[in-house]
Amino acid sequence: MMRKSSVAAVAMAGIPDRAFNAACGKLASQLGISLASARRKVEVKAAQQGLRESAAKQQLADQLLAEAISSGDNNHELLTSLLEAVGNADNFMVED
Repeated sequence: MMRKSSVAAVAMAGIPDRAFNAACGKLASQLGISLASARRKVEVKAAQQGLRESAAKQQLADQLLAEAISSGDNNHELLTSLLEAVGNADNFMVED
């Protein structure tokens, strides 16, 4: 007796909208993070709010960008200060 194999349909992720990518790119630049991180941030917020349409996600990205700009936080300066080397050797152990 032969079994029939069932083939499950696998849904592939769609290609994201160009305008959505541009909005996420602006958000990424403002926050000083990667494009993937900005998209993930928008996708998580969209999922929390129950948004599924591409236009709604783009509006959310624009809203997050406006919030980032209005917050006045300069993330570039913060990142630079965190990445700068310490000026003195007080924090480094020279000998055991």
